[in-house]
Amino acid sequence: MKQSIDQLIINSPYEEPKQYWSYDRETRSFTLKEGRRPAGYIIASENSKSFDDPGVFIEIPLVNTIRPRVRTWREAGFPGVTGITKRLLEHWHNPEEREHLRFFFCQLEAIETLIWLTEAAESEKVGIEIPSDGGLFKRLCSKMATGSGKTIVMAMLIAWQVLNKVTYPHDTRFSRHIFVVAPGLTVKNRLQVLMPSGLGNYYEEFNIVPQALFEKLRQGKVLIQNWHALNWETEEKIAKKKGVDKRGAKSNEAYVREILGELATAHNMVVINDEAHHA
Repeated sequence: MKQSIDQLIINSPYEEPKQYWSYDRETRSFTLKEGRRPAGYIIASENSKSFDDPGVFIEIPLVNTIRPRVRTWREAGFPGVTGITKRLLEHWHNPEEREHLRFFFCQLEAIETLIWLTEAAESEKVGIEIPSDGGLFKRLCSKMATGSGKTIVMAMLIAWQVLNKVTYPHDTRFSRHIFVVAPGLTVKNRLQVLMPSGLGNYYEEFNIVPQALFEKLRQGKVLIQNWHALNWETEEKIAKKKGVDKRGAKSNEAYVREILGELATAHNMVVINDEAHHA
């Protein structure tokens, strides 16, 4: 046990964590433990008034169940995926392609988990129940630490979806229509790197897509919109306006056309909500 940590960085960013510091709230000491820190979050202790109170750790069982299954699937060579997905995964892991642009382990695990949830055999996902918000659309959340490169993961996700849809047009698991929602104008401008044909796009900058697949990638449609542009003015809101413009609320069709433009007629779409905690 140690009263303070003398070495903060104890794992490589390119490998799955092998050890972690564990804090004992009773002894106020740290112990270096083998293995990976369980996924979870900290809440304040009941009736705590202490500034240095470490809080109480709450585990997230779903994440801790999924992680080892994805690891086993990865080590088995990603069974069940399409030919395009396999090519992308091999490209992302290929050390010859990644000499100066290696992806972090957390980036690869994030996209691999999304792929596993979509393409792995159902027998591998027995007992995995993703909570629903009760809506019509399936929602998946990939939580990554600040600075760990989530925009690159978004580019990987877009490439995976678009390339599969263009190659296998009848496969409903994929879409070539991507709607990216940003939390503000500054982030919206930064996310222009997700446009496949844009100058300085991440697909080329970070060698996300093999050169031979770029023409297919450009067949995808990517729209990046600011969250506030989605604001829906109801009849109630319009009635409270003091101006002379008293036009009624837009119809569903008019609203969709205004927000989505050429994506408005798409029947299958992937929505990426960047920094979703702002929504």
